Amino acid sequence: MAYEFSLPGKTIFGDNALEASENVIKTFGKKAFVISGKNVTKAGTVKILTDYLTKWEIAFEVFNDITGEPTELMIESGVKAYKASNCDFLIAIGGGSPLDSCKAIAAMTKLEGEICDYMGKVIEGDFPPMVLIPTTAGTGSEATKFTVITDSKRNIKMLLKGEALLPDLAIIDPSFTSTAPKTVTAATGMDALTHAVEAYTSKKASPLTDTFALSAIKRIFKYLPLAYADGEDKEAREEMAIAAYEAGVCINNSSVTIVHGMSRPIGALFHVAHGISNAMLIKECLSYVLDGTYERFGAIGRAIGAAADEKNDKEAAEAFLEKLTELCSICEIPTLKEYGINKEEFDKVVEKMAEDAMSSGSPSNTIKEVNKGDLLNIYSKLWN
Repeated sequence: MAYEFSLPGKTIFGDNALEASENVIKTFGKKAFVISGKNVTKAGTVKILTDYLTKWEIAFEVFNDITGEPTELMIESGVKAYKASNCDFLIAIGGGSPLDSCKAIAAMTKLEGEICDYMGKVIEGDFPPMVLIPTTAGTGSEATKFTVITDSKRNIKMLLKGEALLPDLAIIDPSFTSTAPKTVTAATGMDALTHAVEAYTSKKASPLTDTFALSAIKRIFKYLPLAYADGEDKEAREEMAIAAYEAGVCINNSSVTIVHGMSRPIGALFHVAHGISNAMLIKECLSYVLDGTYERFGAIGRAIGAAADEKNDKEAAEAFLEKLTELCSICEIPTLKEYGINKEEFDKVVEKMAEDAMSSGSPSNTIKEVNKGDLLNIYSKLWN
């Protein structure tokens, strides 16, 4: 069987990665459209970037109106600003929201209609060059051909995809993640873990994605607790940055499954950060589908040292789940109730959530066959 494998055009990783990117960035254009959010701007990270651009004699315009997870309205605003700016390439710096926004804005500078028109379609086109610089270790957007944008009219998170959405350059400097607060470290770290575990247990897994997935999983189980406990732990931040990228490469080529499918509707309807909604779901979702591939979940259990080699697949898979539960506890992942979600309000929209999850296509990538009824069952278990 033949497998396709997609990566960003180029990746520069490590200390001073931004400084080392000068010659590559200069090939993209004369004026950069810098996309970010107010927190990253406030932290001074955007200024680090713009100081380099000034030094390199590259003009720029800053668009920092990405407030929370991106909606079609933010994308429309960004496209309008880009077209008025006379910029010829884009740089996004921040968490997953600015990075995802950059892809959507770049696409819509050339495509007709609205971003919502492209849900369920493969996005194609010759878009302006994109440079993505993550300041969190988790979403993996710097490595993927996906962008997630909320359709605020229909209250759904749209998963949009296409090879044309791959960045031309990913710049990963782990020091940029050191300012992330504990809650963001936990949410994004659990998002990366979900990417890697789902990619490894997806119907679309391949020998290449397996290598990246297991590597990311091992790093996250070891280093996420350390990064969560001490944001200044340089080694932990470096390892988590690598893991997030590895996990992004995984979903780029192997896809996500049931957790992401069920997570997006919670995020869209209750405004829960994507990484947190994944983390809220991951134990119940994976325990439900564990018997679909004890072999794969068992391999994860052995890889992270939760189970000895002599344990059978079922025992090793269950040991993985125990270790996962422990990690969620260390990272203080809240339940739906603890987060402040009202059960009556949840129950009113749970049918829509299950339908939207199935429509996204992600649950169908799960090795165990699942249907809408299974998803409703899992949603109900979140309140036990």
